[in-house]
Amino acid sequence: MAERITADMDWTQYTREFEMNLRRIRAQRGFSQERVAYDAGMSRLQYQRLEGGGASTDRPANPTAKTLIALATVLDVSIDELLPTPWPDLRAR
Repeated sequence: MAERITADMDWTQYTREFEMNLRRIRAQRGFSQERVAYDAGMSRLQYQRLEGGGASTDRPANPTAKTLIALATVLDVSIDELLPTPWPDLRAR
């Protein structure tokens, strides 16, 4: 059971770092949340949740590959720039 808790905590920390990367990159570009959301084909609420806000703050962000590609395209970065490193080891899940 201890491994599961550690894996979950690692995932939560990883997603928090993703949220901070997304917020930082958006701010550097001078884009609003609404602009990024619209250009990426999602609602503002969906985007806010990816940045760590919104109604489900107890559940970390877990965007799909399609969403990551859309965000990277809108923000003009590679997906690697959005995703923190090192990646968490999820094999225990």
